[in-house]
Order: sequence, then C-alpha cells, then structure tokens
Amino acid sequence: MGFSQSTGSFKNLTEAENGFIGINTTSPDAMLTVKGTIHTQEVNVDLDGAVAPDYVFETYFKGHSTLNPAYQFLSLEEIEHFVKVNHHLPKVPSADEIASEGLSLKQLNLLLLEKIEELTLHTIEQQKQLEALTKRLEALENE
Repeated sequence: MGFSQSTGSFKNLTEAENGFIGINTTSPDAMLTVKGTIHTQEVNVDLDGAVAPDYVFETYFKGHSTLNPAYQFLSLEEIEHFVKVNHHLPKVPSADEIASEGLSLKQLNLLLLEKIEELTLHTIEQQKQLEALTKRLEALENE
C-alpha cells in the first residue's frame, strides 16, 4: 500500500489531474469520492446558505416567514391529496428521483426536520381538537 510517484496513487487511492481524490475509484467526481462505506465518529455539515426550518414555526404562528417567504404550511387534507397523487410527501424526492440523482444528506436532514416540525404542529392541533371534543362530551354527559 505504498505511494507510487509515477501513478500518483496508493493501492486504492487516486488523485485526478483536477486535484480530486478518489478511494476505490479511478474517476473521482468531487473533492473526495469514496466508492464504498465510510466509518466516522461525527460529520459536521455547514449550512452554507441553507436555512434551518425555523420558518415552519414562524409561518404557523405569525402567518408568514421572513426566513423563507415562499414556504407554505399545508393542511393534512392538502398533504393527503398530494400523497394520493404522487406517492411521496411534498418536497421529498420520489424513490425514482433518489435512485437516479442520489440525495444530499444536508438537504435531506433539513427537509426531514421541516417535516418533523410540521408533524409536531399538526399533532398540537389534533390534541387541541381532542381536548375540546372531550370537554363537549363531558358536558353532554353531565346534562
């Protein structure tokens, strides 16, 4: 596994002319391309211009978001209709899209957090409805 000056590579390591490094590949297509599994204790991803989904709560409680003005909080009915037609959640790539294009862990994690925040708000709404119905039922039983 020694370094060879003539080829510019270790046994499974390649340095392309553009400076990209490949592990288990001879044609790296990014700064570091690994064809296989990686093992690490931690991955720290910079948002680099991406916005954390606090805009979900901002939109829900204020009616609009300065963080993401285009964001729309969908009702459960709107989500149900979308899922019936498309067989995946709104803004979430389909299985075919992921298979053909892959996915960005940064984008996916931000999107999953957005969906968790939306689910949390829908659950809060449902809990309020349950509590109101329970009070009405108790009032009817006490008549």
